[in-house]
Amino acid sequence: MPNRKEWHLRLPEFLVEAETLLAKSEECLSHLQLISNDKDAIDCMLSTLLKLANKADALALEAVSEFSLHIHSLLSHTELELHDQALTALKDCFTLMAWQLELIDQRTGQLGLDTSEQTSLLEAFAFQMGQSQFHPPSQSKPFTLVTYAERQA
Repeated sequence: MPNRKEWHLRLPEFLVEAETLLAKSEECLSHLQLISNDKDAIDCMLSTLLKLANKADALALEAVSEFSLHIHSLLSHTELELHDQALTALKDCFTLMAWQLELIDQRTGQLGLDTSEQTSLLEAFAFQMGQSQFHPPSQSKPFTLVTYAERQA
């Protein structure tokens, strides 16, 4: 975890960025409700979820980071169509995440909640994505974002 003074200065900035990234993901979701399985919208959502996970991880906000990564994992490992029920389950995940961002303790950075609601929403999303059970990836660690220029090097 970053030192306490640095952490307190970075948390408000993180919350603004997180809300912006979550809003962008929700826009992608709305787009998918109109144009099913649009690859650009899915890629945009995957990218914003990954950025959110990395930013949360940088501040040691594990609940937000891991939830984002689990959604990312479910969304990226599917070849099935994102039908209405799957999109509704995904929207429920985003709604919980937005609510949890508001509940982050400004002093400690902790969420005073258990993860059962996250787990049940992830299980519902996994079920709608055609997976019989949700299995969190072992040793979840945020991925590294690589810019286009870095990929070309």
